[in-house]
Amino acid sequence: MGVKVLIVDDSPFMRAVLKAKLEAAGFKVVGEARDGEEAVDVFRRSVPDVVLMDVIMPGVDGIEGLKRIMDVDPNARVVMITAVGQRELAKLAMRLGAIGVLVKPFDDASLVRVVREAAGVVECL
Repeated sequence: MGVKVLIVDDSPFMRAVLKAKLEAAGFKVVGEARDGEEAVDVFRRSVPDVVLMDVIMPGVDGIEGLKRIMDVDPNARVVMITAVGQRELAKLAMRLGAIGVLVKPFDDASLVRVVREAAGVVECL
């Protein structure tokens, strides 16, 4: 598939789970970050096709990380990961340039679909 993904989450466990699921689906994980500040640095170095970023993180949160990535590249394709009950944060993220929102808990098929859509991958049957 060749779609390059950057995973941003403060939980090492969540990053590992997302990486395993994405790689099993044929995506290439080109970087990981634990907060929005680190995400910008990794984004600049790895130039991913899609960024998967948690909204709630200590330090520089996902909303601020999104703003900073959009400052670096206004065409960045960022999908925010939120929990049920974070609707207002999800709406804010979309206004700030996020291309999509993935609500926890989500299944593998939803994860793969959202990343494919964010990357503009169209499946031919």
